[in-house]
Amino acid sequence: MDHLTIVDHPLIQHKLTLMREAATSTASFRRLLREISLLLAYEVTRDLPVTMKSIETPLEEMESPVLRGKKLALISILRAGNGLLDGVMELIPSARVGFVGLYRDEETLKPVQYYFKVPKDLGSRTVIVVDPMLATGNSSAAAIDLLKEAGADDIRFLCLLAAPEGVARMKDAHPDVPIITAALDRQLNEKGYILPGLGDAGDRMFGTK
Repeated sequence: MDHLTIVDHPLIQHKLTLMREAATSTASFRRLLREISLLLAYEVTRDLPVTMKSIETPLEEMESPVLRGKKLALISILRAGNGLLDGVMELIPSARVGFVGLYRDEETLKPVQYYFKVPKDLGSRTVIVVDPMLATGNSSAAAIDLLKEAGADDIRFLCLLAAPEGVARMKDAHPDVPIITAALDRQLNEKGYILPGLGDAGDRMFGTK
């Protein structure tokens, strides 16, 4: 699956194991999510375009690389996306930030939109969408639909866990959007939760489980 990148760095896998454990506290879960998001952010930004700039070091002038183009846009799918967003923002503090509010109807498993606020000029920015869980893929696909309607055309999707069903849904809906994740789990259960998974990321992060 050339549209899917699984980041198997030992530190990421170790921290993910701790997050999966049911006994992990809310505070520890939140801290681990922030730490993993920093590590995953390196991968999702690996091939950002750069240009050369003349600078003066303490010893001499040199040509050195800097990021090219407008500031990145980070888009959080509320509410659980904010856990990944916080860590990525530590690495890219100058990024512009937007939010897409979607919740999953528990009967139909379809996304329902309730909020949408994103930066201007998405068409001239690299857009990184963050959401810890790629389960059915319905909410993620719907969020990217909205971003494309707003002009975005360079989009990357960053998640903590993915299910095969969600990866397939995203590939069908948005084959041009690469997915970066820490793990591809086995399957979804009848309620649309990832197995073996780690439960509801939002509940575990905010202590509402």
